[in-house]
Amino acid sequence: MNHGHRKDASAGRARHVRPPLPGLPKGSRPRVTVVVTCFNYGRYLPMSVGSALDQPGVATDVVIVDDASDDDSASVAVSLAAADSRVGVLTRRANGGPVAAFNDGLAKAQGEYLVRLDADDLLTPGSLARSLALLEANPWVGMAYGRPLHFDGDSELPAACDLVRGWTIWPGRTWLARRCRRGDNCITSPEVVMRTELVRQHGGLRAELPHTHDMELWLRLAALADVGHVDGPDQAWHREHPASLSVRDFASQVSDLRERHHAFQVLFSEMGSRIDRAGQLAAVARHALTLEALDRACRAYDRGHVHEVPVDELAAFALELEPAATRLPQWKALELRRRIGPRLTPVLPPFVARAATRRLADEWGRRQWLRNGV
Repeated sequence: MNHGHRKDASAGRARHVRPPLPGLPKGSRPRVTVVVTCFNYGRYLPMSVGSALDQPGVATDVVIVDDASDDDSASVAVSLAAADSRVGVLTRRANGGPVAAFNDGLAKAQGEYLVRLDADDLLTPGSLARSLALLEANPWVGMAYGRPLHFDGDSELPAACDLVRGWTIWPGRTWLARRCRRGDNCITSPEVVMRTELVRQHGGLRAELPHTHDMELWLRLAALADVGHVDGPDQAWHREHPASLSVRDFASQVSDLRERHHAFQVLFSEMGSRIDRAGQLAAVARHALTLEALDRACRAYDRGHVHEVPVDELAAFALELEPAATRLPQWKALELRRRIGPRLTPVLPPFVARAATRRLADEWGRRQWLRNGV
């Protein structure tokens, strides 16, 4: 089976496939291994594992990797394995973090396809069959993903949409180039189905990326094969905890940008020879992060958050990535706000208008992401 890029006249453009869509071949039950990594989430394990085992139309097995939990996770995992032969358990003696836990599970994966599922997340009903229909029909696609449905803590699961509006098939390097232009990660994690062979051949998750290992994996897979998106349905439930929202905190804005920069560095250092115009794309990613740092600093002035947001650190990070950043219009816009000061900037009409324009752009971007995943 060819896992490379499709060579045709539309190689640079996304291809939109509309219903009627092919389903899984009759009599076919592709095998998926779901690696469930767990650290102190024993209370969530039964629902998470159950959401994987209850997927119709596919053959699913689960590898639970308990990362030396302090709670009853190990005993819960053993009980689940005793109740269903499709469940296996790996228990780590020392906590190694999510990267080591997933890579241990990857080594035990038997399925042609692979899902990474944190123990507090769940797959929506039918999500695997929807993704596998796309992957089976498009052998050059290395991963397929859809929309995650976020919910808070221990609240009730929100209703999930199961209507498929179509598929979007991105040439992998086009998808990768778009991510470089944005400098961000558009995927959460549990909504992705990958070809196991592709992940295994190219090293699993990277230990040197404790916070952006998933982002780097998506970028790497896009460098190796095409990317599919299931348009319309919610493909997974992602549980939000206060601790998991740290990247949204004002104080962590610079570390968020720095960690994404590190993901691009690792990608291009390891995969540069496999990526067309790798040096150019790396520069594009650096520029995107430079602009985002300056934009975050400007937003701090426009929203009256200067005393909470590390504006000076954001500006320093922009200069670190791009020493000529002082020539950019965005740098000059920040300097203007600094001269006017944090008291007047939020109330002056030009900056109020700029804040409103940003909100519209953010909403447009969100709608684009909901429609086709990018």
